[in-house]
Amino acid sequence: METMPANSSSTAAPTQLPVPRDGIAGAAPYGAPQLPVTHALNVNENPFGPSRQLADHIGRAVSETALGLNRYPDREALALREELGRYLAFESGITVPRPESVWAANGSNEIMHQLLLAFGGPGRTALGFSPHYSMYPEYARDTYTDWVTAERGPAPQFALTAETVTAAIERHRPQIVVLTSPNNPTGTALDLEVAEAAAAALAPTRGLLVVDEAYAEFRRDGVPSALTLLEEHPNLVVTRTMSKAFALAGARVGYLVAHPAVVDAVRVVRLPYHLSAVTQAVASTALGHRAELLGQVALLRTERDALAAHLTERGHTTAPSDANFVMFETFTDRDSVFDALLQRDVLVRAVGPDGWLRVSVGTPDDNAAFRSALEEADPR
Repeated sequence: METMPANSSSTAAPTQLPVPRDGIAGAAPYGAPQLPVTHALNVNENPFGPSRQLADHIGRAVSETALGLNRYPDREALALREELGRYLAFESGITVPRPESVWAANGSNEIMHQLLLAFGGPGRTALGFSPHYSMYPEYARDTYTDWVTAERGPAPQFALTAETVTAAIERHRPQIVVLTSPNNPTGTALDLEVAEAAAAALAPTRGLLVVDEAYAEFRRDGVPSALTLLEEHPNLVVTRTMSKAFALAGARVGYLVAHPAVVDAVRVVRLPYHLSAVTQAVASTALGHRAELLGQVALLRTERDALAAHLTERGHTTAPSDANFVMFETFTDRDSVFDALLQRDVLVRAVGPDGWLRVSVGTPDDNAAFRSALEEADPR
């Protein structure tokens, strides 16, 4: 091997790192704190995991699937989509006429990303309403879609009206409108008259309305789902997830229900074989045990209402919640309250308007620990 002479005057060029595109350089990746605490109440997880029996069933399904991992998965995930359609008939009484109306992906995050890839892009605008889920602007950034917002109604309701939404559509002329029910971080449910008005306002320009129902299973009795509007409004998409009520946050399964033409557009932009065979097996097995997995939803709803009542009794202003979390206003600086709770082994989320915190509903023990810690962290 030849070597460079010791007296060579040649010097190595300085390292030149590649520069990311505008919007990416210097930006921090999304992510809530992942800290080793006893009471993690910051990312709206279901605190009740699958039973040992269900875990064994999932293990057997994965083991059988593993025998064929040398082959690519079903890129259309048709069996899973059929199962999701049957689940919706069970949960909402909505008949999905064919699996072509359902699409599944790696969490509702990927579902939203695919929708903006297919219907957003350069020269197109997506409209949301603040406060909203903090990932929406990032989906838009990644797909070169302009992101604009209008304000939700005043605290503590943070409600939307048909007039507010249609006025914002008239002002911004978006190709995509994102509504949420229940809304993250406020927990506010959506009046279906608002969704109907938005779909009608978008129809002349062939715009897309997305109603994000990630927390739909936690809504109070009598609160309807936008799924009931799909037949009347072909420009409507309803997105769901198995992360929350199904306690499958670690499996990463989300889905949408829409007109088959919308699904076909999403199929064009999906990555090849985007949903692994293992993921499909886990999700299908979980759907077959939906009664068990959804069995804790009633308890979580009861705990949510009790938590909100406790906060109100302490004098906190709370946003009415149809989700598995409660957003509340602190008496003092929210960052200091957040830190004080963390010192007491309770992790919540500093999100939403200034002065507000969001706490996920945990087990009864988690919720008791939060109440006790809050009395010390944020005394009146």
